[in-house]
Amino acid sequence: MDFTFSEEQQAAAEAAAGVFADVVPDSVPSPADTTGAVAEDFDRALWARLAEADLLSLLLDEEYGGAGLDAIALCLLLRESAKVLARVPLLESSAAAAAVQAFGSKELRSGLLARAARGELVLTVAAHGRTGHDPAELAVTARRDGDRWLLDGVQTAVPWAFNADLVVVPAHTDADRSVLALVAPDRDGVVLAEQLSTTGERLAELRLESVPIAVVDVIDADGAWEWLRDLLTAGTCALALGLGTAVLRMTAEYTGKREQFGFPVATFQAVAVQAADRYIDLRAMEATLWQAAWRIASGAPGALPAAADLAVAKIWAAEGVRRVVQTAQHLHGGFGADTDYPLHRYHAWAKHLELSLGPAAAHEEALGDLLAAHPLG
Repeated sequence: MDFTFSEEQQAAAEAAAGVFADVVPDSVPSPADTTGAVAEDFDRALWARLAEADLLSLLLDEEYGGAGLDAIALCLLLRESAKVLARVPLLESSAAAAAVQAFGSKELRSGLLARAARGELVLTVAAHGRTGHDPAELAVTARRDGDRWLLDGVQTAVPWAFNADLVVVPAHTDADRSVLALVAPDRDGVVLAEQLSTTGERLAELRLESVPIAVVDVIDADGAWEWLRDLLTAGTCALALGLGTAVLRMTAEYTGKREQFGFPVATFQAVAVQAADRYIDLRAMEATLWQAAWRIASGAPGALPAAADLAVAKIWAAEGVRRVVQTAQHLHGGFGADTDYPLHRYHAWAKHLELSLGPAAAHEEALGDLLAAHPLG
């Protein structure tokens, strides 16, 4: 396949770099803050600038004010956002809106998508299940009750739930099908309990107690949740790539200026070898990400299902971003732990992404199962 980006995709990445150019990672909440203070909201000013630049609607069709682009364009945008630790629900809202467009009814699309494209409606996704280790669609039950659905269950670690207008909740039915329900956080029967991530950001445990949802607000289409889950996974890998890229650049700049014995430490073989290894990690993260994003965007069949490409991307993203930040901390010495320097924030975000992606060993096992079920040649 050809990994050359189209003119439209490159333009989206350049526009994103321009919007994020003024974002300072020092403004991101610090996990080292001992005051117990948490950010009450995401960066609304940045969100407005993204909307003005038409970057909240990349995946939406022109009729909703979008650009009609694909998962690759979204991943390029997310890569740029992670370089500066942008505090916006860019992945969740963009992916959820794309799922509504792909699988939602005409009535649902007309009511939501134009507002989401303008940044007026913020969406998020409950994707981590009851504990963070079990399938998200099994954590909530959905049962039909006349002209509505009733939802019961718990989802953990829901990002931006306290600030989003709607939470997309996967749920399973008595017929062993997965549906997507759009739930307003202030609806009767919805309870949000505060949780904190390793980044210091506020998450939510979402409890649903016989929450009534209108039929129009439930997407009951084959493959909808799996498609959304895959897009979220690719986007998370893109965030890991962007973060790792920024951290390696910080490390190169620091080791190029820091001197020992009259020479920059970057000229020492031990330092150069470690930095080179991390560069290789980033290139592998990049190649596997674009392979997975291309598979999602094109829907092209292969010898293995798209889950195989995503498993490989997750392995490299989870392991790679961890190694990049650990090496950065090591090569920065004590300076890397200085809370006045942004590296500790990147380290905390990297750990959050690693945990969100799940352990590489589990993905390797899943990949092995796929290979066993789909032997190559």
